[in-house]
Amino acid sequence: MDDNGTPVGGAPLGDASGRPHVVAVAVTDGATNFELAVPCEVFGIDRSDVVDPWYELRLCAVEPGPLRTSAGLTVSTEHGLEDLAEADTVVVAACPRRVQLDPPPGLLDALRTAHARGRRIVSLCSGAYVLAAAGLLDGRRATTHWMNTVDFAHRFPRVTYDPSALYVEDGTVFTSAGTGAAIDLCLHLVRTDHGSAVANEVARRMVVPPHREGGQTQYAKPLPARARRREEGLGPVLEWARERLHEPLTVAGMARRAHLSERTFARRFRDTLGTTPLQWILRERVLLAQELLETTDDPVESVAHRTGFGNAANLRRHFGRLTTVSPQTYRHVFRHRSAPAARGSAVGG
Repeated sequence: MDDNGTPVGGAPLGDASGRPHVVAVAVTDGATNFELAVPCEVFGIDRSDVVDPWYELRLCAVEPGPLRTSAGLTVSTEHGLEDLAEADTVVVAACPRRVQLDPPPGLLDALRTAHARGRRIVSLCSGAYVLAAAGLLDGRRATTHWMNTVDFAHRFPRVTYDPSALYVEDGTVFTSAGTGAAIDLCLHLVRTDHGSAVANEVARRMVVPPHREGGQTQYAKPLPARARRREEGLGPVLEWARERLHEPLTVAGMARRAHLSERTFARRFRDTLGTTPLQWILRERVLLAQELLETTDDPVESVAHRTGFGNAANLRRHFGRLTTVSPQTYRHVFRHRSAPAARGSAVGG
């Protein structure tokens, strides 16, 4: 985001009149229930007690009704493809195979129009097929459900396909892996728009993790019992480290805590989480710094000490590398938005 609160490379969060950011979801006949429900849950529930204005959700019919989900639920909406093309964020949820292979021309045109206008374009799970068919993923990095890896890569060779990511951000275009990754991506969009404290509050109300570790390859097929025990064994070490981010943390120290050799611990860490222990520590420290910048008035130097960076210069260097903005800019953009979320709420949903 820039200093005016506009997502870099994206659409503004409303306008000067306080208009909410409009999220439009393309609805096809036979759409899967879960992926269609996720943006409804994240963007469609009024959370103006957290941020005001909150988003405005519009379900946009891609084809004449009545439209039914894969489970037979009827979707009735007054919005269509024109509304889709004019939204600030356009979401294509998982769609039936017939739509994957032959997307309606009107939907493709609406996506191209929205993209040409600089709108944010998002696909959930197999919705990536539609974005690719519209040409919006050419030359971009993207992902979709791991079960579609071979088929998707074969059909769209101009897309730089990432089979392991839970979600991918490439400019104004976002794609996600299957099912649960739709939650990950939608929360990431909230985090991008409103900051970590707000996204964490939404996740808390949904009773889901605000950010999951690793990539989708860990879910690609059932793990043997021995591998599952190995994955579960890292949990206590991760929590131990999160409670000590302000202290010096080393791979050797974490390995001792896990009762493993340093080499075995590092290998198991990468196999399980898809990153190195030091990279994980760095990202966790930046996430903590984001929350402190949003929810406290601590000087940057104090935030640096509380997050284990030692001094402001180190914090600025690592923070800027991971978020593309300085700590001061991040606080300027998100500080006023996170106050209600920081107070918490007992309201469910």
